[in-house]
Amino acid sequence: MEAESEPYVRLATMRQLHQAVADLNTARSLADTLQAVADGIVEGLGYELGCVNLVRPDGDLVIAAFAGNAAAEALITGRVGSRDSWNRRLSMGEAWDDLRFIPHTEGWVLLDDDVPQWHTEGPEPRFEDEWHPLDRLYAPMYASGGDRDLLGVISVDRPRNGRRPGAWGREALQMYASQAAIAISNARLRSNMQRALVRLEREQQALRASEESFRQAFEYAPSGMAIAEMGGDQQGRLLRTNDALCRLLGRPASVLRRYSFADLVHPEDIGTLLRTSAEGGRAELRLSRRDGTYLWVSLRNSVVADAADGPRFLLTHVEDIEERKRHELNLAHRASHDALTGLPNSAELRSRLSARICERPHSPAATAIEALDAAYGDVESSLTHGYRADGYEGEAIPGGGPFDHHVHTAAPDPEHDDGTKGLAVLFCDLDGFKSINDRFGHHTGDTVLIEVARRLSTCVRDGDTVARLGGDEFVVLADGLGAADAADLAVRLRNAIIPPIRVDGRAVRVGASFGIGWAECGMTVEEVLRSADQRMYVEKRSRSKVHRRAG
Repeated sequence: MEAESEPYVRLATMRQLHQAVADLNTARSLADTLQAVADGIVEGLGYELGCVNLVRPDGDLVIAAFAGNAAAEALITGRVGSRDSWNRRLSMGEAWDDLRFIPHTEGWVLLDDDVPQWHTEGPEPRFEDEWHPLDRLYAPMYASGGDRDLLGVISVDRPRNGRRPGAWGREALQMYASQAAIAISNARLRSNMQRALVRLEREQQALRASEESFRQAFEYAPSGMAIAEMGGDQQGRLLRTNDALCRLLGRPASVLRRYSFADLVHPEDIGTLLRTSAEGGRAELRLSRRDGTYLWVSLRNSVVADAADGPRFLLTHVEDIEERKRHELNLAHRASHDALTGLPNSAELRSRLSARICERPHSPAATAIEALDAAYGDVESSLTHGYRADGYEGEAIPGGGPFDHHVHTAAPDPEHDDGTKGLAVLFCDLDGFKSINDRFGHHTGDTVLIEVARRLSTCVRDGDTVARLGGDEFVVLADGLGAADAADLAVRLRNAIIPPIRVDGRAVRVGASFGIGWAECGMTVEEVLRSADQRMYVEKRSRSKVHRRAG
């Protein structure tokens, strides 16, 4: 009987399948398409239950649509089964081409896994191909293309004729799963396109609003703003400036468009500007005003573009920090200079002295043989001894070149003047200052200290340091001197201090004792100062009190 009606069954199934596929393509949304897939299983393929399991972004499968039983639909729709459990199911049972049939004799092991299930009670099969309530039939849906990525799985149950599907029924189910995969992919594409169009429209609206907001924020910002070229021949040229920047620099916008920040920056700050990155870069530097003066400003950069792949521009925020910078410089000066005399204080003296000496003792110059070795490639020898062929010493830098840029400081021999020049440290202690302070008061003493500081400063070269160590003690650092030069300098400084100092109509006079020490690599700062101090006391004790007062 079944064989006689096979052509009719095929024709009727074909009509139902055609209608079910047509319904898939008329669904308006992804959710409607998924439900149409489930409904087509029941209405077009002759199964009482149909379920659509959809692959989520994380790989697990969620029940996205169900048809044939309202109670089952309410119970399991939206529940999730793990990808591992589904992979196990799709590798069990019998492979009917792309379909996977798991008979009840094997499927009982799946009753306790995490895939949501719905079973109806029924009688045991009476003949070989009769459908059992625990039989399972799955139709995987694959994306089109060579990779055949899994989109989801259609699961069916309870054929209306009560039998396992024959060859034609299997082919119809597989064909339907293929069409359902295409419909789902198209629905996703339409959904993504619709979301993209909505997002694009919103972005365009937001862009128009943002552009207007940016224009107003740029034009009416209380601090300076500028837009400059990025790249090309006009790199850095100012394209647009706001009123606040024009007022800050005293130049109209039409004039500023002829310049870049590199044209306006102070020569000493050009390196700072060039090191400032375009994206997120910050710098504090000086810009020139129309009257020729320079103003301290803070620059903050960011990159903006007209469109996603359009030309990029540099947006620079310019803030006036002149007052803050002046305050910072004043604080820094006060921290490193003596409040009374304006000379560098003890901390600044030690800092400058520390910068000139290192911990490694100075070594003699390379011998002629060692110089030849260094010149002709005996790198190991030159590194071991630490000198170069030119007689300057170098220190190996881990991860870098073999020599640093430190020129070692050596001390001349006071007994034999061989022409060696060094960093002289002249320790000065005023003679007779305490009696002036006790007799005439601190005001007179302070005036004397200020005048002594002035006289010492006028007797040294640019680049030399005159510092007040504390009380009536001063230190002079003079580089490039030989032993005789340092002695001559001490005499000149003492003679400059001797002349009377007039304070409130009276003349007072102090003398000075000088000790000459030498800064040398391998010594600490304290050792250098202690050496000069000890020599000063030796010199002071060697002179009579009268001579000390008379200078």
